[in-house]
Amino acid sequence: MSDSSPLPPVRLPAEAELARDALATPLLSRAVRLARWAGPETRVGAGGELVEEQLPAAAAELGLGGDDEGVAHASEAWNAAVDTGLVEIVDEEEGTVTAGAELATLTSGGPADVLALWLGALDTVLADASVPDLDDIMGALEEGGGEIDFSQLDWDPEAEAEFLEGVLGNLYVLTVSEGAGDGPVPLPALAASMIVPDDMGEPTDDVLEQVSDAMMRLDDQFRLLEPVGLVEFQPVDEALMAEIDAEEPVAEPVDEADVARYGMVRLTPLGLFGIRSRMLEAGVVAPAVGDLVDKGADTLLDSTSSFPQAAAQAEIEQWLARREPLGAARELLAAARGADLGAPLRRLRCQQALSLVGAEAEPALREVLDDAELGGLARVWLAEHGATDVPPPSEALIFWLTIDTIAAQLSLEGNSDELQSLVEGLAAQHSGFFSTAWRVDHPATADVLEAMGRLHPDKKVAKEARKAAFKARSASAP
Repeated sequence: MSDSSPLPPVRLPAEAELARDALATPLLSRAVRLARWAGPETRVGAGGELVEEQLPAAAAELGLGGDDEGVAHASEAWNAAVDTGLVEIVDEEEGTVTAGAELATLTSGGPADVLALWLGALDTVLADASVPDLDDIMGALEEGGGEIDFSQLDWDPEAEAEFLEGVLGNLYVLTVSEGAGDGPVPLPALAASMIVPDDMGEPTDDVLEQVSDAMMRLDDQFRLLEPVGLVEFQPVDEALMAEIDAEEPVAEPVDEADVARYGMVRLTPLGLFGIRSRMLEAGVVAPAVGDLVDKGADTLLDSTSSFPQAAAQAEIEQWLARREPLGAARELLAAARGADLGAPLRRLRCQQALSLVGAEAEPALREVLDDAELGGLARVWLAEHGATDVPPPSEALIFWLTIDTIAAQLSLEGNSDELQSLVEGLAAQHSGFFSTAWRVDHPATADVLEAMGRLHPDKKVAKEARKAAFKARSASAP
């Protein structure tokens, strides 16, 4: 991946659904069929591969043609069956096989067992995808006098595997990031994410050539990864490949249809599960929605503070589903207290969570009406739920809640357009806003006023905000 920033949580289907998807993938379903087809007469070579004479029969068993493509698919499926333990070699010298212990997993095991089997198949395919083209290997063999001359291949196995892992990591991040959309990613953009430096303006011809080479390499690799169910892939247009091979200048894409000619790729839900599993195995923190259902409200509010809005909503919904409303509301309110830097955003997430709780939670909100930190959000909730006999907020409470809300939005979004609109609206509605706001007893008062000074487009109002921020800092200085 391109940076070490925390990953947004991924939303995954239930294990049972993922397991069904895994069993339906072309590679694993074919591997299972061949494992059941194999018998005493089945013969394999020294590496466990089907002997050449049996490949046409294996292809026929899978309903594939006897041409090179059908035989290649059958060979890949057989290799996956051997690598995942669906088939076991009985006698290496005689080349005999039998059904493997893992074949019983498909009927006696649970979804997690099936997914573990699929992950084994994925490991095999990813390793194969990092190997050079067979024609290149044969050429290197000739150059090396029967041994592979890696210098002729221009291939570093470790670097190639790392490159593919990096590409898949970037694709994962794009998929789980809010605002990226759930559409496919153009292959050139994915290749560029690995090659073009972030601080580079106009890419040089050399960099563009590297991107083009990487794009063609990824086209080959994603063709291999699609049958295992990792991705949905639209390959590079054959006519475009011919233009690239002929070293003809390739026109810049001008519309969506033109962009699609360069190849498009998307991770499937099963693919998201697979890449996340590999990340976790490598020690990467890759959260998933639902990870917090058994945690306390303090962990829920702290953790979802950094989540995109939709992911935070989904996580909170799952957390609430495990609890009765009144107890959940009390736990959330207790966790929302605090004067630390993260407290405003915790209260914002608390407010978001409480908006999903029904009228049963009303007693919990009434209990905190006199609380300096929670009284404002309690009144908002009660008003929205049509409660009566709610005491009106004091001016001090209104200003405190305003500062707290803007501080939370600053932590969540930074200097966003939405926050600028909020700042403009506040200044317009309250002509004496800054003369009162600097006195608010909130740890973020000065920072909020400084931000309002940066965000407000009117120079006069911005100056008032900065002066108010200076007063707030002076008043809070020891």
